[in-house]
Amino acid sequence: MGGVNSDHTKPREISLNDRSVFNMAGSKLVLEGRVSIFSFLCGLGVIIIPFVAAAAGHVDWIFDYLTGVNGKVAVILHLTVINGFLLLIYKGPLYKVAVRACFLGFTCGCGLIISFAETTWTHFGWYMCSLSFFHYSEYLVTAIINPRSLSLDSFLINHSVEYTVAAVSSWLEFTLEKLLLPDLKQLPWLSLMGMLMVVGGEFLRKSAMLTAGSNFNHIVQNEKAQTHVLVTSGVYSLFRHPSYVGWFYWSIGTQVILCNPVCLLGYTLASWRFFRERVEEEEISLIHFFGEDYIEYKRKVPTGLPFISGIRMGS
Repeated sequence: MGGVNSDHTKPREISLNDRSVFNMAGSKLVLEGRVSIFSFLCGLGVIIIPFVAAAAGHVDWIFDYLTGVNGKVAVILHLTVINGFLLLIYKGPLYKVAVRACFLGFTCGCGLIISFAETTWTHFGWYMCSLSFFHYSEYLVTAIINPRSLSLDSFLINHSVEYTVAAVSSWLEFTLEKLLLPDLKQLPWLSLMGMLMVVGGEFLRKSAMLTAGSNFNHIVQNEKAQTHVLVTSGVYSLFRHPSYVGWFYWSIGTQVILCNPVCLLGYTLASWRFFRERVEEEEISLIHFFGEDYIEYKRKVPTGLPFISGIRMGS
């Protein structure tokens, strides 16, 4: 969504790096990460239903059950059975990870089904895929680069009331305008532009997380560790805050996909205001941590966010 977060889960993009983190690429993924992958794929398995229906089209009872209203029942049954299976094999905290990853995989799968179906809801399917993959990949990448900070909050699903309101508002706007102004929702070129923004923003954000390594944390960090060094390479050589840039354009892109004019304006303003304040607050810490090194880096590299220059330095 538009970068609106609660105080205890604000993502903090400190341009730091523990050089040993790069050794993690060859190390074993933590258990929670492996559980999330398995569960996400189980949920994503819902996409086999249309393929089975197509392949078994000559068998009337199978085709009849997996299409129309019965097809929707089959989709819900898939989710129910998979969650029952996960409940049997995982307990406690692992099940909490599994059920969230499964739901996101299921949502992504449903989005793919809608995207390739003959329906006027195609672009909402794109949106479902974009949203679910964003949240799942936040957890998985955190499991890879910084497992010590990994928690259920790493999914970034329910981290603020504002975020939830923004999401629900976009769904309501899309539905109402689709009923009242259907032609507004049939602008393939605009939705494609939004999808490109989403893919580009997602790629930039994840690149920033991987570059920052173990020092990227979804929870605010106010103390500098001895192993922290200033990172100015990779995507950080292009933007001082590449993760924020990626999220900014990703959030706006979701509304371009949906052709939501009201939420597009709202997301843009809310995201811009949030990141302006966040960048200024964060750069105070960075200057405190690195002094002249960061000030020099700040002079050479822009924030990457439109009309946001960061903390102003005295003459």
